[in-house]
Amino acid sequence: MTETLQTATTTKVFRVFIRASAEKVWEAITSPEWTQKYAYQTRVEYDLRPGGVYRNYANEGMLAFGTPEVAIDGEVLEADPPHRLVQTWLFHFMPEQEAEGFTTITWDIHEEEGGVTRLTVTHDVTDAPLMSAMISSDDPIGQGGGGWAWVLSDLKSLLETGSIMAG
Repeated sequence: MTETLQTATTTKVFRVFIRASAEKVWEAITSPEWTQKYAYQTRVEYDLRPGGVYRNYANEGMLAFGTPEVAIDGEVLEADPPHRLVQTWLFHFMPEQEAEGFTTITWDIHEEEGGVTRLTVTHDVTDAPLMSAMISSDDPIGQGGGGWAWVLSDLKSLLETGSIMAG
């Protein structure tokens, strides 16, 4: 691991504008029926109240790679449907990622004029350099896929066209 990765502290912000209602964007983020359709096509489970559980279950490919059934978990810190969701987040892919501890994600959903919703994902990855690299599509170990930019782009594609980018 490089010195840069060992000392990285940061907050990453990702923003996308989606031609869909705030309610539809909220549902696509928090509903397992939707999350299984885009990006990594995994099933999520949210208990949408402060202190509630968040789980993201590995898909078949992840399980074949050795990922545990619950690939990511955390706690809901704040839920204000369909405007804001704050949660903790911990990857269980590798011991090094687990050692970094929980990070915090804030989903801000703001309906603009003209049927467009602004979705801003703020991911506080302070003292979590492996997580920072993976969510930024700058994965030093080659396991992170496309990061938040790819996930949000695929979400946008699905909500606007009914199809994901790869489908």
